[in-house]
Amino acid sequence: MMRPGPGEQAVDSWRAVALADLAGVVRECAGEVPSGRPCIVAVDGRSGGGKSTLARRLADVVPESAVVHVDDVAWNAPMFGWAELLADGVLEPLRRGEAVSYRPPAWEDHDRSGAIVVPSGRSMVVVEGVGAGRRELSDLIDCLIWVQSDYSEAERRGLARDLASGVNGDTEATIAFWHTWMAAENPFLSADRPWARADLITAGSSPQAQPPNTVLIAPRSAGSA
Repeated sequence: MMRPGPGEQAVDSWRAVALADLAGVVRECAGEVPSGRPCIVAVDGRSGGGKSTLARRLADVVPESAVVHVDDVAWNAPMFGWAELLADGVLEPLRRGEAVSYRPPAWEDHDRSGAIVVPSGRSMVVVEGVGAGRRELSDLIDCLIWVQSDYSEAERRGLARDLASGVNGDTEATIAFWHTWMAAENPFLSADRPWARADLITAGSSPQAQPPNTVLIAPRSAGSA
């Protein structure tokens, strides 16, 4: 049985949708999107919960799509203090049908090269990361997907990923950073409750056997508790 994080109610009824059909499900959730701009999809969930994987899989089946990682926008910004950056630098230009080439302030301050780039003419832009569907951004998003995951499994996967990358130092430093991060993430998500506003809930860690090349989804009402 999946045991989700603080504040969430475990989904008890899932159905498998073919990966090839996922885009249609998402577009149905998004409703009619004005011509001249992409459908903007937020993929939110807990650290290590499977957000990046879902975003990549969705983009793989949607022609002319793009993925934006919240981690790039929030790089060296205060924890969860980056909503205005994502709105001003990425979401609002996309809603105007403009291309994005954005360098957040911390990129300039720390001499990080490159930019967050989304070419014009994209049919869908998937914004993934913890807080991607936060309440302040609701008016700028067409479809919010919450990725529900088993809390312990998400921690195991997140630590394994961070240790493999070495991004947060050695084992001791990586574990310490994880707990520091979760001390901020858990209260933020418990207050924001994106799962209760989600248009679609998917399983980031499999609670049941499923056919290959499918995604488990739940009814809209599943996250409202």
